Amino acid sequence: QVQLVESGGGSVQPGGSLRLSCAASGFTFNRYLMSWYRQAPGKERELVASISGNAIVKNYADSVKGRFTISRDNAKPAVYLQMNSLKPEDTAVYYCNTKIAASLHWGQGTQVTVSS
Repeated sequence: QVQLVESGGGSVQPGGSLRLSCAASGFTFNRYLMSWYRQAPGKERELVASISGNAIVKNYADSVKGRFTISRDNAKPAVYLQMNSLKPEDTAVYYCNTKIAASLHWGQGTQVTVSS
């Protein structure tokens, strides 16, 4: 079955960096768009970034453009989110996501806390 396992979260000071990883299994990884979402306390889950199966097309939320970079390694297979210049408002649980045959699949999430 489809499995997505995130890692790499943690606590960091404003201006710091983190790199999130999502290990995938159970499906033909290079065929599917992969996305990172986040959910802050009391807020709805929001799309942060997405990357096409061939890694050519990447999209970012306006709030993270220029600071976050999504990438993937189809050989692993895994998807990554490099987060630089982190701000307190980036604090959230970050989730890896894919959609296969109209079904959404999520990882368990990894907590990112940005605080001084």
